[in-house]
Amino acid sequence: MKQSAFLIALLILSWACSPSKTTESTEMTEPAMTYSFLVGTYTDSASQGINELTFSPAENKLEIKLIASGVQNPSFVVANSKGNLVFSLEEDMSKTGGNVMVFNRSEPGQPLAPIDTVPSYGDHPCYLALSPTEDFLTVANYTGGSLSIFRVTSENKLDYLQTIQHEGKSINEARQEKPHVHSTVFSPDGKYLLAADLGTDKIYVYSFDPSQEKPLTLATEYAVTPGDGPRHLVFSPEGNEILVVQEMTATLEIMSFDKGVITPKQRLSLLSDGFTGAVGAAEVRFSPDGKFSYVSNRGDANTISVFGRKATGEFERIQQISSGGIMPRNFNMTADGEYLLAVHQASNDVVIFKRDIESGKLTQTDWKVSVNKPVYLFPLPN
Repeated sequence: MKQSAFLIALLILSWACSPSKTTESTEMTEPAMTYSFLVGTYTDSASQGINELTFSPAENKLEIKLIASGVQNPSFVVANSKGNLVFSLEEDMSKTGGNVMVFNRSEPGQPLAPIDTVPSYGDHPCYLALSPTEDFLTVANYTGGSLSIFRVTSENKLDYLQTIQHEGKSINEARQEKPHVHSTVFSPDGKYLLAADLGTDKIYVYSFDPSQEKPLTLATEYAVTPGDGPRHLVFSPEGNEILVVQEMTATLEIMSFDKGVITPKQRLSLLSDGFTGAVGAAEVRFSPDGKFSYVSNRGDANTISVFGRKATGEFERIQQISSGGIMPRNFNMTADGEYLLAVHQASNDVVIFKRDIESGKLTQTDWKVSVNKPVYLFPLPN
């Protein structure tokens, strides 16, 4: 009997000490995803310059903040992979020449601290590119028809190394009267630099040897269809394919790339059937997974074209959508591919699209923010 009474008492005690069924557990929640971009602009006053855009969908927050005033037309801005160094152009169309500037970025949204300013060694710079190792910087000089390369020193300053002047012209007397270098892009393996020249209708392939005093040497030239006007290009993630946006004919051209040799594969129009009006194809990008490509077109079109890769490896257009503003000179995507942001030089705004990861198609959202003449977006590390 004593043993039974002891067991009953022990059972009652265990019930009393057990947690109540109504006790709530605490769940860990992930912080809201926040995306940040540098915004390059054209300026109308010294109170304008480089901006930083912050976008947090879960918090319904879209903000833009001036982080470097007094920079004259910072139309192209890039940062290193850590996000602590920012490189910008100064493209003053009212005079010859141009500058390249380096800034320190200490904290998100805080003012940039100037480190160095050097000449671009050509008229009206329009494009910057960091080498894969981030210790060399190239600049394309549009009106000057040249490209320059600098070494990024251990003090984060720019050491001038070389300028290459292009020669020639093409068939459009108004726009192709001389060379107009519009972009300089390193291959993913860092062995080559490709320069798209709108004025000569050529893509120049330079071998890149960082050990040399003058690291760039012309390897090959590729002539596009006369009157195309090659503007920007992008490598596939594997580095064996390039997409080129032909500004003057509003064409996307797909080419293979093998050890410096370019071979044409496919041409696709950015125009809808029956379209008439001015064109001005501007930017081309791959989706983060490399399955889709996106191209903007200005002029009277103001569209973003979406292309998907078929099982054969060829691309086909799967969507043509309004860019949501006027003159979509540039756009970019978040690193996870969830959103695409389009900047509009003429309507002075940034418009955000939701991107379907599986289909690649875009849907315009209600998120939009105003800023003076935005023309470039560069994603910053989270």
